Amino acid sequence: MKASKIKETRGDRIIDVVNVCLLGAVLITALYPLLYVTSASLSDPMEVLNGNLVLLPRGFNTEAYREIFKSKSITTGYVNTIRYTFFGVLTNLCMTVACAYPLSQKDLYGRNVLTLVFAFTMFFNGGLVPTYLIVRSLGLINSMWALILPGSISMWNMIIMRTFFSNNIPYELHESAYIDGCSDIRMLTYIVLPLSAPILAVMVVFYGVSHWNSYFSALVYLTERQKYPLQLVLREILITDQAALASGDSQSVYDMMMMAEKMKYAVIVVASVPVLMLYPFAQRYFVKGVMIGAIKG
Repeated sequence: MKASKIKETRGDRIIDVVNVCLLGAVLITALYPLLYVTSASLSDPMEVLNGNLVLLPRGFNTEAYREIFKSKSITTGYVNTIRYTFFGVLTNLCMTVACAYPLSQKDLYGRNVLTLVFAFTMFFNGGLVPTYLIVRSLGLINSMWALILPGSISMWNMIIMRTFFSNNIPYELHESAYIDGCSDIRMLTYIVLPLSAPILAVMVVFYGVSHWNSYFSALVYLTERQKYPLQLVLREILITDQAALASGDSQSVYDMMMMAEKMKYAVIVVASVPVLMLYPFAQRYFVKGVMIGAIKG
């Protein structure tokens, strides 16, 4: 017997059309800036400054990208950002798991009080000056760890991971492992973490994007240009126009503005590529991890 087909009403068709229009508008809103920046990086700077660029490149050239890869400061900044992001995400994951897993255990005495204390720090913190004084007293100024340790754990991400552990790792699994003589460390390493790929992927994306886009901490704590991350180098390029306007030589002003205009869009594209490449690999875990970790419980 053929399955009966549900008849689509006029109201359903109207809702479908409205949804398509709304989602199309959201897509255009999100996609146009990416396409514009990419086209601007491949266009003649004068065309961009004159406002002649709409979507497709005008006066196609790749000189900006050649200048980027010839620039020692940009290459060094790129390497620094990769290093800071790698060690930062690794530290974040270790700290978040080490905090979230014990709080997810029902037999932990005072876990609700501890969770409340941790949640309190989401709304109140010491501020920039006390944090700077602590970092300086620890001797971390002008080091990689000054960018990593002060923000080594996010309470929001920790609560999401704790909720995931509580609702998706059966307590009976813990009991059976303990009966077989499994310690807490082995339980976490060989059982819990392999079953937590979705939430770990979400944390990698959250923490990775945060470290990759961060520049303020480097601006405060780093004193040597050789240690600047890519975002701080990009910031210098973006403010080159202002420095050029303060110059008295008109030819120098013109040359600096053209160089800055050529490079700033290209640097944005180069800086965004690794993050854009990260999402497709984590996409199949992303929605599942966020929904399970944030809604259940």
